[in-house]
Amino acid sequence: MTGAAVTTTSNHPPRKKRPNASSPALTTLLGRVPARLLGLRVVPDTVRSIRGALRGFLRNPEIGLILTTGGTGVTPRDVTPEATAPLLERQLPGLALAMRWGSYRSTPFAMVSRALAGFHGHCLIVNLPGSPRAVEECFGILLPVFRQLFGGNATPPRSSVGEGGARGAGTLPRSVRWP
Repeated sequence: MTGAAVTTTSNHPPRKKRPNASSPALTTLLGRVPARLLGLRVVPDTVRSIRGALRGFLRNPEIGLILTTGGTGVTPRDVTPEATAPLLERQLPGLALAMRWGSYRSTPFAMVSRALAGFHGHCLIVNLPGSPRAVEECFGILLPVFRQLFGGNATPPRSSVGEGGARGAGTLPRSVRWP
């Protein structure tokens, strides 16, 4: 079982104590990988704070998956991609594209997501949106990949994404094999 960490960016001052719903959603979903939570941070939405949290998690060799939530939109305070980008040694643009493509069916705002994904050494870092519903949706889209990378029992995705395409709804090419 891989170790995981979650970083949540928040533009709400600590004194307001607004409850964050996306962190609990993510920590619950990690069990489906399976992964065990080794770190959880809620940080202000500044490049310095986000990057500092990510670097702190990257120092722990037991952490193989870091998920961020929030700060992937287009407002001036959405800086999670800027904080993450310099840490990515090998980007995986297909993961971010899959999240946008899959989420677009639910909301057109998926088009303006600037989420990134990639590896820093052995650790996969993925930016997720900030709303609990979007977190659950994007996590579900990426779950087969997480399971493949981290040794869980992968199952083919059951999705209607791509309806009307050449292979039909949710159909995988014959060359794709799931353990």
